Amino acid sequence: MKKKNTKLVALLGLVVVVIVLLFVGGKLFAEDKEPADTKIVKVGVVGDSDDVIWDEVNKVLAKNGDHIKVKLVKFSDGIYTNQSLDGNELDLTAFQHYAFLNNEIKEKGYKFTVIGESYIVPLNVYSDKYTDISQVKEGDTIAIPNNTTNAGRALKVLEKAGLIKTDASKGYSPTVDDITENKLNLKIAEVDPSQIPSLLPDYAAGITNSNFIIDNNLDPVKDSIYSIAVDKTDAYNKPYINVIVANTKDKNNATYKKVVAAYHTKQVAEKILTEFDGVYQPVFDYKGSTKK
Repeated sequence: MKKKNTKLVALLGLVVVVIVLLFVGGKLFAEDKEPADTKIVKVGVVGDSDDVIWDEVNKVLAKNGDHIKVKLVKFSDGIYTNQSLDGNELDLTAFQHYAFLNNEIKEKGYKFTVIGESYIVPLNVYSDKYTDISQVKEGDTIAIPNNTTNAGRALKVLEKAGLIKTDASKGYSPTVDDITENKLNLKIAEVDPSQIPSLLPDYAAGITNSNFIIDNNLDPVKDSIYSIAVDKTDAYNKPYINVIVANTKDKNNATYKKVVAAYHTKQVAEKILTEFDGVYQPVFDYKGSTKK
């Protein structure tokens, strides 16, 4: 008899546990479920680095009572991100700068429109041998990224530093063959940008993306020997401002405009500045702010 009672108690205990789990699970599910009138905006991004920014945008949208929520769709390559926007699988993209976007439009005929600007990330010069760009000497070899967009940008950095001149007709995407003046006879090595930080001992200097510098425990600002000030009005910087992009047919979409407005707030700008230690620089005007 005692054995039967023990089994009964155990069975009742199991039933209680199941009921509790169903209640808690149902409650959590209910809390996680979006309100029926919430408009979901699918934004294509590359990687995870901007997650914290869009989390902040969602907080602003919620605070405003806009009944809009951004959901990120992540890709490993910007080419596929733009293909998905063109195929209407996304509402917006937020991963590329003007230079990349314009090249994509030119090559593939996309009908895309910029509906908002976000930030700019510097492409600086680094060196294990020198502490200032003025120390670069004749015959030195400079490493630059081996992809078209960033190679062109790197050459423009060297031009801005006064080391070379490029063919003006090539705009912001010159190649090594477009160098028209090279008084120091510098050699340009096109290298995988992710490898440049670890290869700095092999070159006089190198230019690469800030994320690769951070990955190698370096500071994109403090450890650079030359950088270009973030100034939205500077013609050099304009092509490298990151942008929020829509299909042209949706450029006046009221919901998407509210997403951009939420992004262009002091709350989001301050999140960008603090989260990325000033490496990402907001380029939009936000109320009551002083740009850093």
